[in-house]
Amino acid sequence: MGLDTSPDSPIQVEKASNLMRDWIRRLGSIWVEGQIAQLRVRRSYVWITLRDTDADVSIPLGCSRSEIESADGGITEGQRVVVYLKPDYSMRRGDIQWRASDFRPVGLGELLARIERLKKLLAAEGIFAEERKRPLPFLPRRIGLVCGRASAAQHDVEVNARLRWPGALFEVREVPVQGPSAVAQVIAAITDLDQTPEVDVIVVTRGGGSVEDLLPFSNEALVRAVAACATPIVSAIGHEDDVPLLDLVADLRASTPTDAGKRIVPSLKEETAKVADLRERAHTALETRVRTERRHLTSLTSRPAMSRPGALVDRERASLRLTAERGRRSLRSRVVSQNEKMAVLLARPALAHPELAIARRADLLAGLRDRCARAFSGQWQATVVDLQHQTARLQSLSPLATLDRGYSVVESNGVILRDSSEVALGSKLRIRLSRGQLGAVTTSVRQ
Repeated sequence: MGLDTSPDSPIQVEKASNLMRDWIRRLGSIWVEGQIAQLRVRRSYVWITLRDTDADVSIPLGCSRSEIESADGGITEGQRVVVYLKPDYSMRRGDIQWRASDFRPVGLGELLARIERLKKLLAAEGIFAEERKRPLPFLPRRIGLVCGRASAAQHDVEVNARLRWPGALFEVREVPVQGPSAVAQVIAAITDLDQTPEVDVIVVTRGGGSVEDLLPFSNEALVRAVAACATPIVSAIGHEDDVPLLDLVADLRASTPTDAGKRIVPSLKEETAKVADLRERAHTALETRVRTERRHLTSLTSRPAMSRPGALVDRERASLRLTAERGRRSLRSRVVSQNEKMAVLLARPALAHPELAIARRADLLAGLRDRCARAFSGQWQATVVDLQHQTARLQSLSPLATLDRGYSVVESNGVILRDSSEVALGSKLRIRLSRGQLGAVTTSVRQ
């Protein structure tokens, strides 16, 4: 405030209070949303406690009775309102007070619109996606239960679960399930159970109520806390028609607390019946298999090989002996035949006196070589004489022989000239001699 004071020159309480009041009154007015937790009417003045809807925080405020009565539909305890507040300073008590000058009840339509906007936001983030939901355990070791204190919802869940599975164990966390402290305490209970290793599934439940009563279970902080849990969550809030946002993020939505109790554990009666049925089916299958194998064994043992196994051995032994005897006879016959062939070959002169046979073969080879040489020489001389005759005939018919006698061949543009009229003056000529060629130009033409 910038006052120059000291122990020797203090200011009066009234002046200090006036300065404080003037400073606070310079603060602007604000709109605040909350829930009417307490409302006390004192003649023409009303004292109100306005509580935060999500946190355990409240502020006292005052207003004239006419402000309450002029609000649409009136103002009652538990109602959600938006209030126009301005801070003020009490000179008499020396405290700061909030003065309310306008009350606007938050209607059901506005609350539902806010929930719908939050629902779209969270859905866009994928928090409600089906692929994020986890299956419940078949038989949880311990069931976490978040519920109101001594509530009917707790009784419904526990009774129905134990009717199906008498040995079901619960880890219960009793917390406020409506009001300003509900959100924080429900989140704390869920977090605590999620960190308990023995808890395999968590059920969050409460009975039915108005939309305002169920607002904590559509709170954004609570929805995000459930989405972050590692333990599967079952939502059993209100009646079947109530669908808070907790139902959408939970891994399983139960229509009622009773339905939740039936769905979190298996039925002992049903499972016992299944075991009995499986045992009966297994017994039947085993008997059928034994009968089948016994028939198969009987069929096998009735065969000759099994009824008289020695007969098969005897038959194979006889077959083996017969094969061996045939082999011995065939071998003896082959040896005799080969010996006879060898005797015939040894009886031949060539084999008896091999040196004479070699000498005769050498003389025969020398004679053949001499005859071949004479025949080749005669054929060669005849071919040479014939080639000479053919060469002479070719030379006599060849135009080159004519050129050798002094003649030549004249061409113009590749054409052999036979008449002087075929060429013009200045034409280029090519003259072919017996040996070589000449180039010429026509200087004169005579017929």
